[in-house]
Amino acid sequence: MVTLTLLHPQASTPLQQWKFHNQSTIRIGRSPDNDVILNNPLVSRYHLELRVTVVQSGHKWQLVNQGTNGTFLNGVLVSREILPNQGLIRLAREGPMLKFELNPVSVPNSGLVSPTPKSKPSCTHLGNPPGNLFCIHCGQPLVPVQRVIRHYQVLRTLGQGGMGTTYLAWDNTGKIEGRPTLLVLKEMNADVAQIAKAQELFEREARALQALHHHGIPQYYDFFVEGGKKYLAMALIHGQDLEQRILMAGPVTPNQAIEWMIQTCDVLDYIHSSDPPLIHRDIKPANLIVRHRDNTIVVLDFGAVKEIGTMPGTRIGAEGYSAPEQDRGTPVTQSDLYAIGPTLIFLLTGMTPLKFYRRRSLGYGFDLSKAPTITPALREVIDRVCQLKVCDRYQTAKELANALDACR
Repeated sequence: MVTLTLLHPQASTPLQQWKFHNQSTIRIGRSPDNDVILNNPLVSRYHLELRVTVVQSGHKWQLVNQGTNGTFLNGVLVSREILPNQGLIRLAREGPMLKFELNPVSVPNSGLVSPTPKSKPSCTHLGNPPGNLFCIHCGQPLVPVQRVIRHYQVLRTLGQGGMGTTYLAWDNTGKIEGRPTLLVLKEMNADVAQIAKAQELFEREARALQALHHHGIPQYYDFFVEGGKKYLAMALIHGQDLEQRILMAGPVTPNQAIEWMIQTCDVLDYIHSSDPPLIHRDIKPANLIVRHRDNTIVVLDFGAVKEIGTMPGTRIGAEGYSAPEQDRGTPVTQSDLYAIGPTLIFLLTGMTPLKFYRRRSLGYGFDLSKAPTITPALREVIDRVCQLKVCDRYQTAKELANALDACR
């Protein structure tokens, strides 16, 4: 029997498993007619096959690469190779990893007494791929634990902002998901902990995530106070934000940009329709992450979220992406939609939207006449969604999504 286990990209814990009892060929790829389907943009439609082959020592399993991005066996690029038991198969250099296990068929009890198993030697952590956080053999961290907050082991700092610091943390107890889980732990910074407004925003983010349930929003896990500091635990999203992606790889095609913004509109429609309706107030490329496993958008950072109908207050927004009324402290749902316009400009040109912001006949706005990568149809959508008056824009996320879809 062959067992294939999809491993967590950093923790190397099992995510999904397939068992094959009598097959002599196992097909793996992105196409739905494979035996193992991996919906990842780095994986080819028919990426590789595992085949039973005859060698001098008997029957063995052989890996045959068919993917354009290559296949790695225990960290080595291969095209055709005999598979060792417990071998690690990575589809593309940064793609998903599968563990190959060849399990002998169980034999009925013969009445013989099994020998007493020897004590298992301590793990040496040998054979782990570079960059792994956890050992593929024993499951223990390969990096030193920086500190422990309640039952969360902090492994590294992911980022730091004005409000809080985010950490990559490990819940070894399984209290969150019923199994050990890698997650994001956000800690409120000490220098703002005494500011009432900062505390309100931090707690508001926790309440919002706890109430929202959408595949494009990180899952809420926990909120607590420890040592006088507030903490928020949420799901870790494996991917790359749009700001990093464009800065590293350059502008994307109009169809790709449109697809991502339609997905963002779907999340915005969900939060704008929630009870009570919410405004995100910080839509920008750095807060939109492309999840690796399905190439879909996840909206991050709900630290600026605001309920519709509450009193005007703190002015929050990213320069170049926030709507005029949001800059005045009176955001509406259409303010989130406004941000889609400059986000599209960045995705399609690789330049800050402010480079296109200038005085026009009826006031200030984005002049895209010298942006050849933006099609005329998309220019019209961006022009409308970024109108100075709210009443002149698209009024709902669904309306904007339909307009974007018509540009494809």
